[in-house]
Amino acid sequence: MSGKESARYERLDERDRKAARSKRLTVTLAAGALTLTGVAACGSDDDRGGESKGTLTVLAASSLTEAFGELEQTFESEHDVDVKVSYDSSSVLADQVIEGAPADVLATADEQTMQSVVDEDLTDGDPQTFAQNSLVIVTPPDNPANIESLQDFTDDVTFAVCVPEAPCGDAAKRLLDLDKIDADPATEEENVKDVLTKVTSGEVDAGLVYVSDAQAAGDDVATVQAENASEVVNADPIAVLADAGDTELAQEWVDLVLGDEGQQVLKSYGFQPGA
Repeated sequence: MSGKESARYERLDERDRKAARSKRLTVTLAAGALTLTGVAACGSDDDRGGESKGTLTVLAASSLTEAFGELEQTFESEHDVDVKVSYDSSSVLADQVIEGAPADVLATADEQTMQSVVDEDLTDGDPQTFAQNSLVIVTPPDNPANIESLQDFTDDVTFAVCVPEAPCGDAAKRLLDLDKIDADPATEEENVKDVLTKVTSGEVDAGLVYVSDAQAAGDDVATVQAENASEVVNADPIAVLADAGDTELAQEWVDLVLGDEGQQVLKSYGFQPGA
């Protein structure tokens, strides 16, 4: 890491980031408690012969929003269950699981983040890789800064990346290091969708997002290939969690993602095969 880059990360207010994540975690845990209450209530309704469905809670990386949204509809059409998918940075989701947020399945955007949950014995079996993803440069449609490569990321250009703790931020750092880019990002966002929003709203000249996110944005962005991006590829693992309420149902969701139908959906949203 260059001296300038080290200084950049030192300037980041780590306390503020942790405080924000802690606040979000508290909100999520509260929501999770409500979910558990709802599930319990559903069980009572079922005992009484009511029509309420059970709930499958999935925690998924933000980059999976579109693909898992489609699979959610497929799963619900084939099962008598409501699928609740919560999207965020993988690092935030892993922290939520470790802190006790109730969930059935976790899907992250890199293996390192998933490993933090495995190390706490919070998965039911080994995670399985279901997709891979890499980064591209996105700009507003008119590309106001005339970005043609990462070499155009200078101090005169404003660009957004994810925070270093997030898989997309870690990948961005590795890619910028590989291309020896020494410019400071204008902003570091909690997850990749927030980076995309900074670009589509015109708040920055460019951003580094996953290929799948650029594809999902469509005409809202212009996409520029990043040299050496093929050398920085994140693997996406998925696992049933140890405290899943219905392990068999959770495994059926994992099987959907890993199966032919799930793989076709992921491919249609720009993901590469997991193996």
